[in-house]
Amino acid sequence: MTDLQTRPAGSGGPARPPARATRPGLLLALVLSGQFMAVLDISIVNVAVPTIRTDLHASGASLQLVIAGYTIAYAVLLITGARLGARYGYDRLFRAGLAAFTAASLACGLAPGTGWLIAFRVLQGLGAALMVPQVMSLIQRTFTGAARTRALGLYSAVLAGGLAVGQAAGGLLVSADLFGTGWRPVFLVNVPLGLALLVAGARLLPRLPGDRGRGFDLPGLVVLAVALGLLVVPLVLGHELGWPAWGWAMLAGSGLMLGVFRSVERRVAARGGEPLISGRVLAAPGLLPAAGAIFTIMAAFSGFMFAFALHQQAGLGNSALRAGLLSVPVSVGFGVSSLHWQRLPARLHPVLPLLATVVVAPGYLLLGLLLRGGAPIGPLALALTTVLGLAAGCAYAPLFARALGRVAPQDAADASGVVVTVIQLGQVVGVALLGTVFLGAAHLPATARESGHALLVTSGAIALVVAAAGVLAARTRRVADDG
Repeated sequence: MTDLQTRPAGSGGPARPPARATRPGLLLALVLSGQFMAVLDISIVNVAVPTIRTDLHASGASLQLVIAGYTIAYAVLLITGARLGARYGYDRLFRAGLAAFTAASLACGLAPGTGWLIAFRVLQGLGAALMVPQVMSLIQRTFTGAARTRALGLYSAVLAGGLAVGQAAGGLLVSADLFGTGWRPVFLVNVPLGLALLVAGARLLPRLPGDRGRGFDLPGLVVLAVALGLLVVPLVLGHELGWPAWGWAMLAGSGLMLGVFRSVERRVAARGGEPLISGRVLAAPGLLPAAGAIFTIMAAFSGFMFAFALHQQAGLGNSALRAGLLSVPVSVGFGVSSLHWQRLPARLHPVLPLLATVVVAPGYLLLGLLLRGGAPIGPLALALTTVLGLAAGCAYAPLFARALGRVAPQDAADASGVVVTVIQLGQVVGVALLGTVFLGAAHLPATARESGHALLVTSGAIALVVAAAGVLAARTRRVADDG
């Protein structure tokens, strides 16, 4: 069943009747389509980089900023977007973020030079950061019980599907070279979809006015944005630039700023104000251990997808399109199990994330051993990646339900901001650290055998990350037992 609530975010009063009747299934399709666009743009652009370099005469550093500009703005501003949604209304911020994302996509597709493209990519990330937190908040406020769990499973499937479809779609669009436009369709493809979602959103999104009287912790917001920026920038750019000293200084500064943020939040709470991330949200049963497990699982999955794609293209010589298509089975497995894990026997549900990590960790090692000699990606390897995807989804989706299942409706925005930020940071950290392991072992350009060896080394590192996820997942079992 569903429970469409229209009280202002943050209010404790009873729910008022919805301002406009809506069909929850269509609403879910709408907001998940917006989420899909945001995830798609993380991977679809990677395939177009060689063409962008040729067409715009871009330097290596500029190309890195084309990719990283989006990720940095997106990751740093997610919690800000969540709080703005609670203050001004989830529906309003979703539409504003979607409009900004769509307009920036059009601008990227028409960009006359590299500098303009970088600027528009940052604006794309800003739009995504405004839009994406509202997806989780709207799910939390619209669905309850089993319907919410299924909606969160669909959310998980969209995250996995967007990464895989982006790789394949990017290769297809660049290879097609529609009307001689080269790389530009990888951005322009967002425009018709974005416009269609804006029209549909005007009819389907419930009117949730928000709580404008709710405190706005501007100092906390600024300090947290700076802390996340200091963390994300060196992780995204570090390997490409040879891990310069300023990168390590920024990472150290990030830790210091997180300490400052904690102090600021305590002072705000002591004065009777409303912190950016309240202690009540962080104290929700299961949120922190589940978020930690989600972070490590997403780091492992994203790091694997990155290394697997590099191995195929740089080591095996596969085209971007073929590499994208060969990455589909693991994402399909992830999505299918995210949707259907509840059909497994109920007695397994409390231990399912832990059992899944027990399968995934040695599975990555087995895949690395299978491909260590530089062999082509054959049916056995694809079957194994499918199993890995299925098992990873069986860990990830239940943890989602545990992270948010005990959060009060009035705290949905803040909890959603924490979780979506954890997901994005997991992707950034996984690609940065595990990508560095692969690139350090492969020394590109590499032969197929050298690349296969690098994939084996990386698979070992991924297995350790998954083992850590299993430890964190075990800590969430009590929440599942109580639920």
